[in-house]
Amino acid sequence: MSEECKKCCSECRHKERDEKEYKDLIHRLNRIEGQIRGVRGMVEEDRYCVDILTQVSAIQSALNSFNKNLLANHIKSCVVQDIKAGNEDAVDELCGTIQKLMK
Repeated sequence: MSEECKKCCSECRHKERDEKEYKDLIHRLNRIEGQIRGVRGMVEEDRYCVDILTQVSAIQSALNSFNKNLLANHIKSCVVQDIKAGNEDAVDELCGTIQKLMK
């Protein structure tokens, strides 16, 4: 596998993230995981529905924020790199990804 391919490309489906990006993504996911465990606890404790729904809404917001962050990083690195390498299919893939996210 070429060095360029190791970084990011649609053929390999692999990306090496820098430490800051990696830590940020993992931190966000850990927080979301904790929120989900909290909601499970609320269900197990027979908490009031509106309270649970409020927490689920916060989880959805956190996931949306995660997606926006990951998508921005993807555009700035993978998509730009693919376009510079002449792979204009990256734009079609990006459009498809955005459509999926906006459902």
